[in-house]
Amino acid sequence: MAREQQNAADSGLGIFLRTLRGRVTPEDVGLAASAGLRRTPGLRREELATLAGISIDYYARLERGQESNPSPSVVDALARVLRLTGDEHEHLHDLAERAARRTQSGQPTAPDRTLRPDIGTMLESLRPNAAYVISRTMDILATNPGAARLFAGTEGRPAERPNALRFLFLDPVAPKLFADWDEQVRTCVGRIRALAGTDPDIPGLAELVDELALESPEFLRRWQDYDVQPHPRGDKTFRHPEVGDLTLGYQSMQLDGTPGHRLVVFFAEPGTPEHDKLLLLDGAAAETAAKPAEEKQN
Repeated sequence: MAREQQNAADSGLGIFLRTLRGRVTPEDVGLAASAGLRRTPGLRREELATLAGISIDYYARLERGQESNPSPSVVDALARVLRLTGDEHEHLHDLAERAARRTQSGQPTAPDRTLRPDIGTMLESLRPNAAYVISRTMDILATNPGAARLFAGTEGRPAERPNALRFLFLDPVAPKLFADWDEQVRTCVGRIRALAGTDPDIPGLAELVDELALESPEFLRRWQDYDVQPHPRGDKTFRHPEVGDLTLGYQSMQLDGTPGHRLVVFFAEPGTPEHDKLLLLDGAAAETAAKPAEEKQN
């Protein structure tokens, strides 16, 4: 995995193109099946290049990372032949733009994990809704009490840098907590996969991917799928051991003025059973935090 991550630093565009080329069969694009065995599971380079209207040599250089500035029309042509979804098409454009920027300006700067004081105030103001702030590599930077309690089993665990992906794949609590665990991990891996293509040099990203690939065969399988679908908004259902099942609205948004930090909020309409359960979780979290102070006084 470390070697792939290093290659991604030089040719994230090439890795993406090779992966998607392997998914498309000749029959998918109207080509007659050739006689005999094919060494390539999907389209051959020359087939893709011909269908996209570019030279075979030029396409080969794209995959090898020797050509780093394809025009938007070339990207669009490749996306058409590869039958990309809208999100995959956008990611391909992002990879092409990133390759051009890297050629011109060199290494990107390291992101800052420091949180402004007003972000903590914002998290408090969202109570009893559960909210937390997450970095681009899915490190959990801050939570309010309800969020800490919503992710049952994680509160109080020693963790120098808690991470949502580590929780999803390495913690036995996660598959029991999320009713849609499979969809949850698919979209989270998709987000980190897209990040590895456009910003592979972010500190800690390669180490995180290597760790999860070694510890979780399920993560490795999904990583190799190269699915870059985004994390949708909508509802999330939790099977909580303390308050029972609850379905909450979900929204994730980027915070302006930060190095890619995102605010994640789980919410419910006031007066509903779900909102009452959020109140219980928020109150239980506050009571848990107060106990050590009371014991110290006694």
